[in-house]
Amino acid sequence: MTDWSVEASLGALFASAFLSATILPGNSEIVLVKVLLDHPQELAAALAVATVGNTLGSMTTYALGRLVPQKRTPGARTLAWMRRYGAALLVFAWLPVIGDALCVAAGWLRLPWATSLAFIAAGKLARYGLVAAGVQLF
Repeated sequence: MTDWSVEASLGALFASAFLSATILPGNSEIVLVKVLLDHPQELAAALAVATVGNTLGSMTTYALGRLVPQKRTPGARTLAWMRRYGAALLVFAWLPVIGDALCVAAGWLRLPWATSLAFIAAGKLARYGLVAAGVQLF
């Protein structure tokens, strides 16, 4: 791979994190690992950029859920979970496939956006923190 500047690396990380949190496929963890290997002194910046990008991507999916007509239901099982556990379930928004469904359901149910944002960000930060800790071990 090429040696990118810190700014370019963090920009690529943001783009990857954002797109990975939408319905588009992606794997921002690989980009985070590369950024941390190339620029280990940028740990805090990389965690912040990845978390913000991925959280904004999930909030985009949440917003799309708000656009689904109330006549249509996004998925009975996911809606049941969201009704039972509320926005706290969004801490798992980082999970592949299920995370997108949770964000859509939260938007469709019109859960409070600020609470949803907080739980999504907490889950994303925890996941990226674990990835970064793994990089630090090696």
